[in-house]
Amino acid sequence: MKRAVVFGYHNVGVRCLKVLLARNVEVPLLVTHEDNPDEAIWFESISDLAALHDIPVIKPADPNTPEVVDIIASLQPDFIFSFYYRNMLKAELLTLPKSGAYNMHGSLLPKYRGRVPVNWAIIHGETETGATLHRMTEKPDNGDIVDQQAVPILPDDTATEVFHKVTCAAEIMLCRALPELVSGQAILRKQDLGQGSYFGGRKAEDGKINWHASAQSIHNLVRAVAPPYPGAFAWIDGIKLSLYGTLIENRPPRSDSPSIYCENGRCYADCGGGGVLRLVSFGLDGEAADADWFLKKFGTSSISLPQGQP
Repeated sequence: MKRAVVFGYHNVGVRCLKVLLARNVEVPLLVTHEDNPDEAIWFESISDLAALHDIPVIKPADPNTPEVVDIIASLQPDFIFSFYYRNMLKAELLTLPKSGAYNMHGSLLPKYRGRVPVNWAIIHGETETGATLHRMTEKPDNGDIVDQQAVPILPDDTATEVFHKVTCAAEIMLCRALPELVSGQAILRKQDLGQGSYFGGRKAEDGKINWHASAQSIHNLVRAVAPPYPGAFAWIDGIKLSLYGTLIENRPPRSDSPSIYCENGRCYADCGGGGVLRLVSFGLDGEAADADWFLKKFGTSSISLPQGQP
C-alpha cells in the first residue's frame, strides 16, 4: 500500500482525499489551514473528512518549518499531494516523497497559472477550463503534467458554478491518473509556459465596475466575483450598487453614454463600450433591491454612470 501525505483545503481537497481513500492509498497525515474568520466559508471541511477516517491533522501557519518537515519525513511518504492547499511548498518538502510531489490546479495548464484561476478564466471570457494534475516544483504551477480534464464554461455561469465543475473534473481525472502514478508508469509531459500566463490573487476592490467597458466585459466580471465572492460594485449618487447577477440584452441602448434606468419592471445599464446589461440581481447600500425600489429612489430618468467612486 502506498502512503501519501496530503496538503489540502476546500471542496477539491475533500473530493481528492476521498479518491485516495477509495483507491486504498494510506494517508497518515493531513496538512490544512485554519479557517479565516473574515472569509465566507461556503465549501466543505477537509478536516471533518479526515476526522471521520481517523487521519491526524495539523494546521501550521507555515508548512515549510523544520518542525513540519521533520514530521513528514518521519512518515516516509511515497507521495505528497497538494489539493487546493494555499501555501507554496519548498524543496525540503518536495524532495521527501519517494515517488514525487503533485499538485491539483484549477485550470488547463499552462493557462491561468497562479491564484484564483477559475475567476480569471471567467473574467477573460474563456469558454473552457478544467483541472490539471502536475508535478510540483518551487515555482508555481510550472511542473510536468500528469493529466488534465476539461469542463465547459457556459455564457452565464458564475465562478461558483464553474468551480463545482472543476471539482468534479479533478475527481474524475485523479481517479483516472492514480493507478499509473502508483505503479510508476505515468508518462508526464512538459508544459510550454509560453502558451499561458501567471495571474495573482484578487482583492474585493478589484470588483469595481468600469462602465466604459463593454456589456460582455462587465457581465464577465459580475459572474466571476458573484457571491460568495466579494461581488462587483459601482456608485450611483453616493450609493453603493452591488451587482450579483446580469444578462446581456439584445436591445438598443437608451443612451450613448454609460447610464442605468428601469422600465417595465426591469433595470438596465447601457455600457460605454457597447451593449446593454439587464441587472437581474442587485443591492443598494448593502440591502437587496429590485426595480420598484430603484424607481422609488431614483425615478424613471436615466442616471449617468461615472467610472470612478463618489
